[in-house]
Amino acid sequence: MSVQNVEIHDLDDLAPRFARLRRYNVAMGVLHLLQAAMIFALSNSFTLPVQRSYVASAPQADTLDVVTRTLADPRIGPMVGVFLLISAIAHLNIASPWGFQWYCRNLAKGINYARWYEYGLSASLMIVVIAMLTGVYDIATLILLFALTAVMNLCGLVMEVHNQTTEKTNWTSYIVGCIAGIAPWIAIAVYLVGAGADGDMPTFVYYIYGSLFVFFFSFALNMFLQYRRIGPWKDYLFGEWVYVFLSLTAKSALAWQVFGGTLARTG
Repeated sequence: MSVQNVEIHDLDDLAPRFARLRRYNVAMGVLHLLQAAMIFALSNSFTLPVQRSYVASAPQADTLDVVTRTLADPRIGPMVGVFLLISAIAHLNIASPWGFQWYCRNLAKGINYARWYEYGLSASLMIVVIAMLTGVYDIATLILLFALTAVMNLCGLVMEVHNQTTEKTNWTSYIVGCIAGIAPWIAIAVYLVGAGADGDMPTFVYYIYGSLFVFFFSFALNMFLQYRRIGPWKDYLFGEWVYVFLSLTAKSALAWQVFGGTLARTG
């Protein structure tokens, strides 16, 4: 028997708990939405560059030079507001009249498609923001960081879908997801270490890196505890409550640390 079948049986029996989850999702959706509105309204015009580099010949010197061009200077405030808005839409959608029954049917099977699709977008954008704050401006690198984080989250979905058909938990998707998920943090750490040697990186960026790494690890830990059926995590719905709480706290932590460090208007 896989973890999805533990204490998850009849939809009618679970109706009171699903009703509480619905209210929980509405509350979380509203909290995300309010924070998004505040970030959009209060942020300054702070920007960071998105660049591309290519090799060009230098005929006079008979060498190859690396040329860097700026493609855009996106404002960081709207980027932060967008990942909060993505979560708000996801929470309110699954609590809506057209989304709630679909959400309940999937939870009863031990799957939450909406969670992994939303994380695939919001967490990937969060990684891009963190990376840009540490000095990662190359568009190809940012695309790869976004894609790896999206793959990590979609591996969570594969983990839940695959283990519907297994008698013993198969950890392959989990392991692949962890490998994909740790790579962006290693890449960002390279920039932090390099900047640390010169002493030029703002202190708040280190706090962002450390706190968000802990939060991202906590999502993986939550899934591990679910599939190991440890303590209250024997109940899939308990893990769902934890996921929702972690989502709010992680996004809020990043949003307001970025706001305090770079986006707060002065004067």
